[in-house]
Amino acid sequence: MTGNTEDEATALASTATAQSSGSKRGPSIADVAVAAGVSAQTVSRVSNGHTNVQEATRRKVEDAMRLLGYRPNRAARALKSGRYTTIGIIMFTLSSVGNVKTLDAITQAASEAGYSISLIPMPDPASSKFPAAYARLREQQVDGLIIIFDAHLSDKADLTLPMDLPTVVIDSTPDHGYTVVDTDQAGGARQATELLLGLGHATVWHIGGPATSFSASHRAAAWRETLNEAGIEAPPILYGDWSTDSGYRAGMTLASRDDVTAIFAANDHMALGAMRALHEMGRKIPQEVSIVGFDDLDESSSFWPPLTTVHQSFQTVGSLSMQLLLEQIMGAPAPSTQLVPTRLVVRESTSYPHR
Repeated sequence: MTGNTEDEATALASTATAQSSGSKRGPSIADVAVAAGVSAQTVSRVSNGHTNVQEATRRKVEDAMRLLGYRPNRAARALKSGRYTTIGIIMFTLSSVGNVKTLDAITQAASEAGYSISLIPMPDPASSKFPAAYARLREQQVDGLIIIFDAHLSDKADLTLPMDLPTVVIDSTPDHGYTVVDTDQAGGARQATELLLGLGHATVWHIGGPATSFSASHRAAAWRETLNEAGIEAPPILYGDWSTDSGYRAGMTLASRDDVTAIFAANDHMALGAMRALHEMGRKIPQEVSIVGFDDLDESSSFWPPLTTVHQSFQTVGSLSMQLLLEQIMGAPAPSTQLVPTRLVVRESTSYPHR
């Protein structure tokens, strides 16, 4: 044991033995204080992370805690500090790669800050289920709330977010005065569309995500606006549901048209499905049709050909959300919308039109 004499070690061992042979209750602050030869107040300071304790004394107390198996009473600490070191998370899907990566970043950031996570997944943002999920988290006494919600809050008239709890919303409209963290959806879609137009394509077709999706609608709006600014009337959108199957169906429709030379898909999975359809229809990529995705999945560089796509950092979105939530918990004012930049990753699925 660091910093203890042999006599001190013997005293600690004796205390541990007495503890185990006596009552079944767990070791208390008083037990640790006796074992370490310090006051109960000093043990309390160490267990609460206070800095006004000499390093040698801190080591003695920590050694005594480890030997006795002492664990600070979390409920008592929360009662004293007003914080429970737990963050509640409500997610409306766990099937999305982006949501899972965002959740992973949140949990890592929370762990580094000494917080645990209480997760409630929901199949959809139905207003009748959200209040119950929120009530469950309040019963678990969370310090703050993160909602991963790829939808328009304004479309859910009955959905009321808590006003008495620090809250951060990911992927949604900033309609309700809450802190919103989001990828720069519009900026990424503009980059994709401008690339294809800059290569000389007469227009860009779009495979969009679900009409109810906040992310999809912003990407589609930026695509359309970019075409209009170039004096090009946007062709009709082919809607998918983020899946490769929906991208394949849209791709079959587009592959049958000789006037289609450039496609911007709202995510990489739909781009992959469209690429399969183009291959099956004998349309060469990129010689006959160029295609751009959105997400930059780990596998996108292994598509055939490797996919040009818009990179969005799920890691940054998750860690930034946790950072802003912790700042609110500590009393900082809630900021407004925070956008995480995107960047275009150019690979072999795009080129100038060859005819």
